[in-house]
Amino acid sequence: PPRSDRERKREREARKRRMAPVPETVLKKRRRDEQWAAQKSAEREQKLSDGRKKRKVIFKRAEQYVKEYVSQEKDLVRMKREARAQGGFYVPAEHKLMLVVRIRGVNDMHPKTRKILQLLRLRQIHNAVFLKVNKATVNMLRKVEPYIAYGYPNLKTVKELIYKRGFGKVSKNRLPLTDNAIIEENLGKHDIICIEDLIHEIYNVGPSFKEANNFLWPFKLSSPNGGFTKKRIHYVEGGDAGNREEKINNLIRQMN
Repeated sequence: PPRSDRERKREREARKRRMAPVPETVLKKRRRDEQWAAQKSAEREQKLSDGRKKRKVIFKRAEQYVKEYVSQEKDLVRMKREARAQGGFYVPAEHKLMLVVRIRGVNDMHPKTRKILQLLRLRQIHNAVFLKVNKATVNMLRKVEPYIAYGYPNLKTVKELIYKRGFGKVSKNRLPLTDNAIIEENLGKHDIICIEDLIHEIYNVGPSFKEANNFLWPFKLSSPNGGFTKKRIHYVEGGDAGNREEKINNLIRQMN
């Protein structure tokens, strides 16, 4: 049957399309786009695979740390019972970790006191930092005792502070610890790849405590529920300043 003009026109256009050469630049662009797409896809797959492996490692480490903490608690209870059974007292090992909170502002402050508080990274009221217990830090704390409250934090306090108020120092910026990648990027060389590693290193004052503690930005706490009793008086006299040993945990609960 005879074809209509429209069909003929359509055929001519199709023939032209088949015969029209594709410019070299377009072909190059196509090849480049395909290459990039394949590369991105491979990178995505690799990233997902690495993430799965890393999650397994992190989970195993967290399990190991929990077992370690539980065994420490059991050992402590056992040794206390043994000592009591023999008619003695169990004297626990000296604390290695200290938590220091600044409780007073800048009024009537001696320049030396201000300098010590700067060295301790306690520049603002209600700032808190972890410190390793040694002769140097204890002497510094004694000099600024009227301006700070300090004591020995337990595992619960360390965990709650880092999980709730934890910020990292990344290129001099204060970043919230929302992802383990931030921790791994900055502390991976010290084998600290997740937040549980960070808590373990801080709580046990491990070999990389200095780097881990320096990575943590000073904690910015709230004023305590119910307020302070009397800041200007030492804790042993019924005030708030100075060393309160294990009782610092109660204060942090009120401020966190």
